[in-house]
Amino acid sequence: MAASRSVSLRPEIAALPAYVPGARPTRGRQVYKLSSNELPFPLLPPVGAALADAGVELNRYPDMYAAELTEALGERLGVPAEKIVVGNGSVAVLSHILAAVCRPGDEVVMPWRSFEAYPIAVPVAGAVAVQVPVDDAGRHDLDALHDAITDQTRVVLLCSPNNPTGPALTQTEVREFLTSVPPDVLVVLDEAYLEFVRIEDPTDGIALLPEHKNLVVLRTFSKAYGLAGLRVGYSVSRRRLATGIRAASTPFGVNAMAQAGALAALSAMETVHERVAQVVAERDRVVAALAEQGWQIPDPQGNFVWLELGRRSAAFAATARDRGVLVRPFDGEGVRVSVGEPEGNDLFLDIAADWIADRAPLANA
Repeated sequence: MAASRSVSLRPEIAALPAYVPGARPTRGRQVYKLSSNELPFPLLPPVGAALADAGVELNRYPDMYAAELTEALGERLGVPAEKIVVGNGSVAVLSHILAAVCRPGDEVVMPWRSFEAYPIAVPVAGAVAVQVPVDDAGRHDLDALHDAITDQTRVVLLCSPNNPTGPALTQTEVREFLTSVPPDVLVVLDEAYLEFVRIEDPTDGIALLPEHKNLVVLRTFSKAYGLAGLRVGYSVSRRRLATGIRAASTPFGVNAMAQAGALAALSAMETVHERVAQVVAERDRVVAALAEQGWQIPDPQGNFVWLELGRRSAAFAATARDRGVLVRPFDGEGVRVSVGEPEGNDLFLDIAADWIADRAPLANA
C-alpha cells in the first residue's frame, strides 16, 4: 500500500508566529476597546458621504492604481504621484516592498519588540528576520541596528514612533543612520503614527527622499484619519523603486470604498488635525496620571502607552477585561493601551492605580 502523501507547507510558513489582533468586545457587554490603536471618533462626515456615493458602483472594479487618490496624495505631500504606491493597509504595502527586493535567504534587520507584522512579512517574502532589541527606554538602538548589517542584509526596518513601546526617532537620527547604511541596503521608515508625534525634530521621511535613493517611507490612513476598517496605506519612494513595488502589488488591492474614503479624508484635514490634537491631549493626561501613580513608561509618541509588565502582562489584561477595558498584552513583555474615549481612559487609570497599589514591587518587573 502506498504511503500516505500530502501537500507540505514551506518550513518558514509553518513556523510563522500568529498575528494577534486586539481583543474585540463581546456582544451584550459594555467595554472600552483600547486594544487596537484606533481613533475613538466616528467617521469624518465627508468620508461617510463618499462611501454612500461609492456604494452604488460596487459592481465595477476599482481603479487598479488608485490614480485619483495618488494624485491627491502627491499634491498634499509635494511629490509626483508616480512615487506613491497605495495598498490594502501599510502592512500589505510592506509585503509588496519585501517581495520586490528580497531574494531567498536575504536578511531583513529590524528592531524588536516592534510591530508584530514584521516577523511575519519577512519570511513570507523568503527572507530571514534579524531582530535587534530595543534599548531599556523602548527606543531603537540605531548603533546595534547598524552593526547587524552584513553582506546578506537587503532591508532595514525602522518604526517611528515604535509600536508598541512608543518612543519616536528624530529626523537627525534617521538622517545620520541613512548616511551610514550601504547604498544597496533598502531602509523602510514606517511612520504610521507620525501625526501624533510631539518631540523636537520629528521625522519626516519624505523630506529625506531626495538625499537617499535607498529609502522608502510607509504611511497609513488607519490611524490619524480614522479609517482602520477601510485599509488604505501607501509608500513613497524613488520612481524606480515605486515601479517595482507597484509591479509586485496585488491587482485592485485597494477597493473602491477605501479609495473613496481616503480621498474624502484628505479633504477634511482641519478636522483630522483637531482630532489628533484631542488624542494627544488625552495621551498627555493619561501619561501624567500614570506617572503620579508611580508607573515608569517609555516616552509615548503614538496614540498608545506601553506598560512593561513582563510575565504579568496577561494577568493585567485579564484584570482589565473583567473590569470592562480591552488592552493588548504581549505575553512576557508588556501591555499596550490605546488612547480612547475619556471615560475608557479613566477606567483604565483606575485599573492601573489599583494594580500598582497591590503589586508595586512587581509593577515594572
